[in-house]
Amino acid sequence: MSRCNKAGGEPDARLEYSYYSMGRSLTKHDVLNLPAPKRPVHLPRRIGIHTSIAGGVENAAERAYRLGCNTFQIFSSSPRQWKPYQLAGSQCEVMNNLRRKYDLKPLVIHANYLINLAGTTPHFHGKSVDAFRGELERALALCAEYLVLHPGSFRGGSRQEGLERVASAIAAAAHGLDLAKHNLTLLIENTAGAEFSLGSTFEQVTELIAHLRGVLPVAACIDTCHVHVAGYDIVSAEGMATTLNYLDATIGLKNIRVWHCNDAKAARGSRLDRHQHIGQGSIGLEPFRRLLKDPRLAHAAFIAETPIDKPGDDLRNVKTLQSLLAARKGKTA
Repeated sequence: MSRCNKAGGEPDARLEYSYYSMGRSLTKHDVLNLPAPKRPVHLPRRIGIHTSIAGGVENAAERAYRLGCNTFQIFSSSPRQWKPYQLAGSQCEVMNNLRRKYDLKPLVIHANYLINLAGTTPHFHGKSVDAFRGELERALALCAEYLVLHPGSFRGGSRQEGLERVASAIAAAAHGLDLAKHNLTLLIENTAGAEFSLGSTFEQVTELIAHLRGVLPVAACIDTCHVHVAGYDIVSAEGMATTLNYLDATIGLKNIRVWHCNDAKAARGSRLDRHQHIGQGSIGLEPFRRLLKDPRLAHAAFIAETPIDKPGDDLRNVKTLQSLLAARKGKTA
């Protein structure tokens, strides 16, 4: 697969997010039917949403622009199938031309949900390593800045063995690929804390990052829904301050390159990964305002992975996040 030249949580079993559907036929509700903005959005933060690649991966950039995003996330292939999506060089070229035209950065790719690099079954683990190699190659071809990975499940072994297995598998998958040269960084995402899952504590994410330093560029992606349902307090002002300070002491706030901004349908500590529209769940609006306005997080991209229950939900969630940048405390929309 050709590479371009640079110029200039656990999945929901109900598959509730409509952007997970790949290659579906376009409908009258497709974002591509929205009028194109007259100019790229200029905000003090990078705000976006996970965007469909239906009709071709390059269409995701156009959809993101029409939603008013200045960053976005995609799957580079179906997240529920082993067979990879084959990228054509022309698609990568179109994607990158659109990104430059619309000032869409960074591009974040989320890895396939079937991948489990902590798995103990040899056949399945081998397929996961091969699939992750494909994710890395497609991310390089698309000039993505970040590739997000769920650490996986260590069922059948110990947690420590799982962490070591993931680190070894990532090193094997990345062998011979120069991620640093092409400005691609792997992001380890925290998880909601389901049984046998890795990454539900900040310490586990930190340990895996430490294992991978020296192998490839690596940092973190933090999902607000996962933080909340794993038991950390981000709802109260005091809890948010404590949690962010703890993140800084473990992972390091500077190492959190992407925040997945998702409200939660489930309660704090429930370990249930169910995303909700911004401000309509058990987290609420105010914590997202605090995140977006924290100067220590100004370097990060804020990307929603919210459900699309009815047409326009993606646009509404993007607009809600954008509105919080201008909102004063107690005056959130």
